[in-house]
Amino acid sequence: MRVLGIDYGDSRIGVAVSDPMGWTAQGLETVKCKDSLRKAIERIMEIIKQYEIKDIVIGYPLNMNGTAGPRTERTEAFIKKLLEQGDFNIVKWDERLTTVSAHRAMNELGVRASNKKNIVDTMSAVFILQGYLDRQSRNNI
Repeated sequence: MRVLGIDYGDSRIGVAVSDPMGWTAQGLETVKCKDSLRKAIERIMEIIKQYEIKDIVIGYPLNMNGTAGPRTERTEAFIKKLLEQGDFNIVKWDERLTTVSAHRAMNELGVRASNKKNIVDTMSAVFILQGYLDRQSRNNI
């Protein structure tokens, strides 16, 4: 069964999906949500149906000291709207430094600065989902 990874942001939502075995995360797309969160959620629901998703891992934006802030509240509101669309198991995954890791990976891969904005959210979703999958794998050994 596949797992969906989401990096929620005010303007863009990065989306990744696991392979059928739940071993690796692959980036799917970045969904724009600045103009319409409703349309963004509709697109995410299409992805959920296409991949028959039951488990969703959402990056949870804690402050560096581990406390919740305004971004956390907005993420909670997004989770609530998503849950209104269906019955999913949602895991909140500490996303501290995932964007930094995504930028570092893009630098190492030689991604041009002009292209980074378009893919950083998807790469962050991959890092979030892969972290979760790795933990699940370690717990099942």
